[in-house]
Amino acid sequence: MKFIEGVNRFQKTIFPDVLDDYIITENPVRVIDAFVDSLDLNDLGFLSETKETGRPPYDPRDMLKLYIYGYFNKIRSSRKLETETQRNIELMWLLNKLTPDHKTISEFRKKYNKLLKSVFREFVKICKKLNLYGKELAAIDGSKFKAVNSLEKNFNEKKLEDRIKRIDDKIEQYLSELNQNDEAESDNPKLTKEEIEAAISELATKKQDYQYMRNQLEETGQTQISITDADSKRMKQSNGASGMSYNIQNAVDDKYNLIVDYEVTNNCNDKNLLAQMAESAKEVLGVDTLTVLADTGYFTATDISECLTNGIIPHIANEEGSITMCIPCSEEQVVEPSEYENKGKNVYIKERNIAVCPMGQFLYPKRFSKPRKAAQYANPAACKSCPRRNKCRDYDRKYERKIPESEFSMEYDDKELHLKQITYSADKMLLQKRKMIVEHPFGTIKRSMDSSYCLLKGIEKVTGEFAFTFLAYNLKRAINILGVPKLMRAIMGEYDSIYSKFKSSNFSLYEHCSGVAVF
Repeated sequence: MKFIEGVNRFQKTIFPDVLDDYIITENPVRVIDAFVDSLDLNDLGFLSETKETGRPPYDPRDMLKLYIYGYFNKIRSSRKLETETQRNIELMWLLNKLTPDHKTISEFRKKYNKLLKSVFREFVKICKKLNLYGKELAAIDGSKFKAVNSLEKNFNEKKLEDRIKRIDDKIEQYLSELNQNDEAESDNPKLTKEEIEAAISELATKKQDYQYMRNQLEETGQTQISITDADSKRMKQSNGASGMSYNIQNAVDDKYNLIVDYEVTNNCNDKNLLAQMAESAKEVLGVDTLTVLADTGYFTATDISECLTNGIIPHIANEEGSITMCIPCSEEQVVEPSEYENKGKNVYIKERNIAVCPMGQFLYPKRFSKPRKAAQYANPAACKSCPRRNKCRDYDRKYERKIPESEFSMEYDDKELHLKQITYSADKMLLQKRKMIVEHPFGTIKRSMDSSYCLLKGIEKVTGEFAFTFLAYNLKRAINILGVPKLMRAIMGEYDSIYSKFKSSNFSLYEHCSGVAVF
């Protein structure tokens, strides 16, 4: 029986003369090459630390191309990227056959982590010029990404107390065993005196470490402390379990589900994150007004107030339907406190360090509760004479906001603050679109792109790491929508001034992209 036979591996073969012949016109690697070559790295800050002596460093352009290609193709490890540069035809073409070692590759990502988000935003600018953003409606959500820290290396006050108690019990057990050995005067005890003393000394050292961490929690007002990655936190997952994670926030435009902006946080939930993400998305899109969608985890009166006063229309899922609240306004819109219906929530005004109840009364900073690690705001005189106090859900209960004790201040400003009453309710039809918009990127990134976990430690480095992840996602979406040639034409057309610099050099972008029918 005959089978299909391959070519004899010892037979001489005539390969194409140039690497460019291996890369077809529709290959996405051409977009990566054109995009990075279009960046002004001087302006972005990548070329500010170039050494003038010793062996020349690798061009940041080449390292950016390598990383973007890696995240585009689910290759995030520096060691795997090193291997790919030696066997991958696309990378040989992209890097002109450069083969940096894994340490050099890794150091680049660590060194320039602060600048990588600006690279992500450069591609957002290109997508804006191509009208890939609707600029009217955006959905905001957060998702947990696994951090480089085990649960064993994370401690809260209860866990530390338990560890200290267990050490005390163990030391007591060793001392009891030592006394028994002395009384029995046995020639063959289970543990010698020296072994027991060494074990007690080791336990005493561990106890000191735990006591030091407990003191740190008390001084900083934090609820937990991590050893391997100090910025990571233990967070509840969607399946009910908990794990060491970062809470990464995304703002996604509804037109093509492209990511507008992102923020890496270690907040265990989404409370008080809506306003800053919405304002950031509005600024990136360059619009005067923006409608944002969010789930019930973002529902706080303070965020709603801040959004409404900054041209952002929030639609947040909540169980209460419509609520009445008061927000700062101009003098001609002042509503007397007696006109307020007490159905809303307290609004905190950070700049003045006061809270406002739904009846329009100021709540002043009173004390800091160490057990709850929260600042408390109240106004007993106003509550006592309030006509709606019996119907107030916050009556006899102080308004609290969790902050570090170091940030608590008794100073406040309640002068010339005018309020207006609003009735807030979310559009349920719009909220039905939320999951279709914002869950799409998270699902693709975690499953299809294998980026459900972090490789680096610390918020700053993780922010740089996920700049590559979200850039790769946006690149995939743009290529699927427009195709490679059209996207390359757009990239090159936007940066004529930069290309003109390359035309006068030996390494010209036009020469580098020869063979691509885009002009």
